[in-house]
Amino acid sequence: MRMPRLLYGYYERRLVRALDRSRIPNHIGVMVDGNRRWAKQFNAPTRDGHQAGADKILEFLGWCQELGIKVVTLYMLSTDNMSRSSEELDELMGIIANTMDLLDADADISVHAMGAPELLPDYLADRLSSLTARVPAKERIHVNMAIGYGGRREIVDAVKELLHDAEAAGRSMPEVADSLDVDDISKYLYTRGQPDPDLVIRTSGEQRLSGFLMWQSAYSEFYFCEALWPAFRRIDFLRALRDYAGRSRRFGA
Repeated sequence: MRMPRLLYGYYERRLVRALDRSRIPNHIGVMVDGNRRWAKQFNAPTRDGHQAGADKILEFLGWCQELGIKVVTLYMLSTDNMSRSSEELDELMGIIANTMDLLDADADISVHAMGAPELLPDYLADRLSSLTARVPAKERIHVNMAIGYGGRREIVDAVKELLHDAEAAGRSMPEVADSLDVDDISKYLYTRGQPDPDLVIRTSGEQRLSGFLMWQSAYSEFYFCEALWPAFRRIDFLRALRDYAGRSRRFGA
């Protein structure tokens, strides 16, 4: 048992030394997938999988801070997930609330909410609102928490807000339609004012976006990892960063 740990430690140090620090992504999106399957592997209740996934989020943010990654977007609960059983959702909401408390304890983390707060229990929506209102004295990392989030809904919400603002400004709908461009939509997204993700990671072996950052990820690099999220190791993360650093980003050119 000791030899594999020694080898992993050696390999991890090699990966860190080999990283091109000039090519570390500024913004990483993460689809934290596989919590329920991880629990099933151990014949454990689903709640244990969600808790292990929450613990991994805190560990992952520590890795990101060590490497100087500035923005992380976490896909924690989609609008589709809201159809799960009330028992599972209640347990998951409680775990998310506890995770927020732990994030609140880190004075260097700022948090931004992404999603539909009206879909969440009042206590969770209120907790999220108070957390996002907190301004760190010295921000080391900015975390977007996508909770009750859907990519299609985000785009619809952006267009609705744009149209309401245009009407309030006295602009006609034909005028809005004729002048509408990509930047106009971007200004109303949940991530307005933030850089688009450079890298999107999905764990659990699934290779699809599932509505995550559909607009913002148009030119992102994608990395799909077989590990289930609670089993995602620092080595897996470093491999993703190494893979990203070796790609040539063309942005459609």
